[in-house]
Amino acid sequence: MTAPEEHPNTGADGASRRAFLAGSSLAVLAGLSGSALAAQSASAAPASPAAVLATHPGMQHTAAQLTAARNRVAAGAQPWTAGWGRLVANGRSAATWQPRPLADVIRGGTGENYAQMYPDIHAAYQNALRWHVSGSDAHGAAASRILNAWSGTMRTLGGNADRYLAAGLYGYQFANAAELVRNRPDFDRGRFADMLLGIFHPMNEQFLTNHNNAVITNYWANWDLCTMNSVLAIGIFTDRSDLVQRAVDYFEDGAGNGSIRHAVPFLHDVDGGLGQWQEAGRDQGHTMMGIGQLGAFCEMAWNQGIDCYGYDNNRFLKGAQYVAKYNLGNDVPFTDYTWQSGPNTTPPHVGWSTHTDVSSASRGQLRPVWASVLAHYSGRKGLEAGWVRQMAERVRPEGGGGDYGSTSGGYDQLGFGTLMY
Repeated sequence: MTAPEEHPNTGADGASRRAFLAGSSLAVLAGLSGSALAAQSASAAPASPAAVLATHPGMQHTAAQLTAARNRVAAGAQPWTAGWGRLVANGRSAATWQPRPLADVIRGGTGENYAQMYPDIHAAYQNALRWHVSGSDAHGAAASRILNAWSGTMRTLGGNADRYLAAGLYGYQFANAAELVRNRPDFDRGRFADMLLGIFHPMNEQFLTNHNNAVITNYWANWDLCTMNSVLAIGIFTDRSDLVQRAVDYFEDGAGNGSIRHAVPFLHDVDGGLGQWQEAGRDQGHTMMGIGQLGAFCEMAWNQGIDCYGYDNNRFLKGAQYVAKYNLGNDVPFTDYTWQSGPNTTPPHVGWSTHTDVSSASRGQLRPVWASVLAHYSGRKGLEAGWVRQMAERVRPEGGGGDYGSTSGGYDQLGFGTLMY
């Protein structure tokens, strides 16, 4: 048995499930057109659950959002044009980018080579964005070329426990890049879907089901969250309503730390409501990573007609406000957080730990995770999100992969929220 290598905690039980996609027919969904969304305002309420999976593109960006970005940049409007400037300045967005695909990717342990993969994913995503916003076909062709190279080469994903992080992070990022070029004739959509369903999704499901044979509280929230993102994104890309349902069910009810009442285990009745983040006692870099992961999840769900943003009385907003307030240099309340770690054995392994205060490690770190959260709660819904707004303004204009460090942590989020939201 592989020894677990991460350590999280317990929280309140999840709320009851909603069968958003119950009764949906894949045959019917496949015949529905997403063209109506292009005329829909980016701030409109999501479609009814029956229309889920009829929207393409429909992950972190819809046709309406892409059109809005194109029009704002063409008009020279700020701050969107400043966000466009960051995209153009990023070396990964060059149409001349050449992929370096691997047959066998390893994250963690002997032979680790995954650092060759994530720059290519971000290059595909960034080129796809440049194609949509500028109309330059060279960038669309570059995105297709990169993605085709990987789907035609990659066969396995391995390593130590970190392989599950890779399957989650890069599964959802790959799917988001592919969604933006899904209808280009030079993109092999079927082969790419086979890669996502054959390599990434089985590992995602394995992790959500048994958490690498660890006790359920062992893994931090971000491990679940990136895995949930991958299941959701792959479900959207491949028109698999069962995968979308699986991801949303886990968001509401999942036993691990990525479900909403475990990711935000404690609520504090101050500042209109603050939600203590599961990793707040660990460090702020991973805490902000969690905001980015759950923000991506909620945005993808929203664009498929499912309101996870508002679930449990906007619980995610309370968590984002908490993290933003602390990282802006302010005090926040903290409830002791106790969890068990270690392998899931009989008799149970006893490995209990407690965080007694919010961690100052990496406090004030800048990550491109705030624009979409602000755009939803303040822009779409008109809710008070003052701390989130201040963080978004501090980071603005948001960059993307490669702008926040050369190691994998600098590629945890796709970024460019200032441009897109």
